[in-house]
Amino acid sequence: MVIAELAPVALFEGSQAFPNDGLPTNEDRPFISELQPMSSLREEYENGSQVFVKQIDWLVRQGWAGIRRTRGDGDCFYRSLAFAYIERIMDAEEPALAVISAISVLETTPLLLEQVGFQKLVFEDFYDDFVGLIKSVIEPRHDGRLLNVSSLLETFNVPEVSNSVVVFLRLLTSAQIKSEAEEYSPFLFNPETTEPMDPDSFCNHFVEAIGKEADHVQIIALSKMLKVNINVAYLDGHDTQGTVSFVPFQNAHDPDTEPVHLLYRPGHYDILDRRSEDPVPMLVE
Repeated sequence: MVIAELAPVALFEGSQAFPNDGLPTNEDRPFISELQPMSSLREEYENGSQVFVKQIDWLVRQGWAGIRRTRGDGDCFYRSLAFAYIERIMDAEEPALAVISAISVLETTPLLLEQVGFQKLVFEDFYDDFVGLIKSVIEPRHDGRLLNVSSLLETFNVPEVSNSVVVFLRLLTSAQIKSEAEEYSPFLFNPETTEPMDPDSFCNHFVEAIGKEADHVQIIALSKMLKVNINVAYLDGHDTQGTVSFVPFQNAHDPDTEPVHLLYRPGHYDILDRRSEDPVPMLVE
């Protein structure tokens, strides 16, 4: 999906959460969970919406066996994307090449951030944290080990690190929108009032602000900044036959690059996976 394909009305409607979606938001929930079988998600809806149950069953039949849950705090899209993005690098056939490719893209971002008005002092620590995390896929960390799923989970559940990543991705998203303001302007609406907004105001209030949910505009912008393909499955209860729509956001240099897979429920994003549980880490790395 590209920004020109969005209809303003559809954009607004797509951002509205269904009432009583049952998503816990308490601080006891981890930022990112271990992989869980889809049956755990199905159980949430068995005594409620049967359309959602049908859609979950449809996903399982298509080979989607697991879900990695994220905390429902308004930052779930950015956190889900970041975790799945780094995990995809770890799982690449050639992790070293995947790291080099990711860092080459990220190295272009400081200049753009400064060009749209962000001072280096504001973003450099967030940038260093994110790049350092990616480098640890192939360079041993302070404990002498390479990054694996267990240590990535542990890292993403440390508030200082996890929130640093979220802030950096929000800044990247904002920079992309501001740098191509004319392209995005027709699609920038206040999700609470439906009033049109200028790019600076939209970014200040609904992109850079922690806890503000992301919608198609933000997904497109961040996908373009990271040069990553994102595939979003919409578990929204709209299809009474139980089919789930997937919306692709294609912005990787190679269109055939494996996308990051996310699962959208009204007002919330989790990570979709074909595995039902995390792999057991190797003892020696």
